[in-house]
Amino acid sequence: MIRRIDLRGADRGTVDYRAAVPRAEFDIEAATHAVQPIIDAVRERGAEAITEFSEKFDGVRVDDIRVPAAALTKALDELDPAIRAGLEESIARLRTTCAAELEEDAVTDLAPGARVTHRKVPVGRVGLYVPGGLAPLVSSVLMNVVPAQVAGVPSIALASPPQKEFGGLPQPTILAACALLGVDEVYAVGGAQAIAMFAYGVDPCERVDMVTGPGNIYVVTAKRLLKGQVGIDSEAGPTEIAILADDTAEAAYVAADLISQAEHDPLAASVLVTDSETLAADVEAELEKQVAVTKHVERIRTSLTGAQSGIVLVDDIDQGVDVVNAYAAEHLEIHTADAARVAGRIRNAGAIFVGSYAPVSLGDYCAGSNHVLPTGGCACHSSGLSVRAFTKSIHVVDYSREGLAAVKDHVVTLAEAEDLPGHGAAVSVRFTS
Repeated sequence: MIRRIDLRGADRGTVDYRAAVPRAEFDIEAATHAVQPIIDAVRERGAEAITEFSEKFDGVRVDDIRVPAAALTKALDELDPAIRAGLEESIARLRTTCAAELEEDAVTDLAPGARVTHRKVPVGRVGLYVPGGLAPLVSSVLMNVVPAQVAGVPSIALASPPQKEFGGLPQPTILAACALLGVDEVYAVGGAQAIAMFAYGVDPCERVDMVTGPGNIYVVTAKRLLKGQVGIDSEAGPTEIAILADDTAEAAYVAADLISQAEHDPLAASVLVTDSETLAADVEAELEKQVAVTKHVERIRTSLTGAQSGIVLVDDIDQGVDVVNAYAAEHLEIHTADAARVAGRIRNAGAIFVGSYAPVSLGDYCAGSNHVLPTGGCACHSSGLSVRAFTKSIHVVDYSREGLAAVKDHVVTLAEAEDLPGHGAAVSVRFTS
């Protein structure tokens, strides 16, 4: 079901591990020709264009894109108590970890009368996107809203695709989560048109400063095309899991975790990196057994048999660490002896799950971590969604006459070195009698 990639005996000084463990193709450029006209139409014709695209792509006509308050209240009132309890626990844990991320202003006194303050301020208004494709990702409501709220963002709007079976409203569990979190500005708009709505502002939705949240290739393409017009969190591709494991790992756990990510999307990547051929064989057997009894058999089988998934055989865990660092997975599980020590050697991963009892699905819901993470190898330079994503830094420069006098000659000299005498004069003028 899942292919093998054998890197044993490879020249570790020359092999390109990142290329050796391929990912699903996610060609944003190819989607541009389809997305740009949508963006242009929303900019030029506003709600009229959004209504047309909802009919075309979602199969439902939505005349009022804003979800009524009554619909939010109804969704929460009718929410299954067990689901509500799970959401409340997830919210509580995520709020706790987010609160720990808040940064104090950093004040530096460089000399008498010379102070610089590094001030952290929240973004003024954000648009959060929650997909509604193969699965209604209610957890993505939490993962977007909670860090924004903890950061102190004063204005939050959320969009999710309209659903024909729910009369043109987003999926009810998504609406219930919004109500539970106190988010009352919710729009039944999906896809690239939702991102354009946020970026340009379409009555009754005012434009936002930043858009966050995962989505399909059209959503991601819209974010790329509108970056600059509006801030974005990332360009997230198909989800992925890498598992680094040795012969101490439990094959049934490893197989179940590979399946859990394959369940998301036929393009999802599930990769096992191991130095144990016995474990590889046992995992292959477990996959055959477990996939057969899962709900989304075809989706999972397509993902696991795709070029983006595989079992990578390595000589030892040291080589395995090099492989997973090069791969820079969105989610990385460590199933090895002394897993915490091995995890400490990882520098490239969206999130690291340590040991046999920290599966990725825990992080999807109740770990207290955020599951909106960098994909496609971007974990080598980018981080997951957090409170920091919803804040920005401002340097506040507060100098007295005495403080400026201490460095005025340096400013003038450096200004002249750059042939910008006006810069120097702006300082000198303050000291002429």
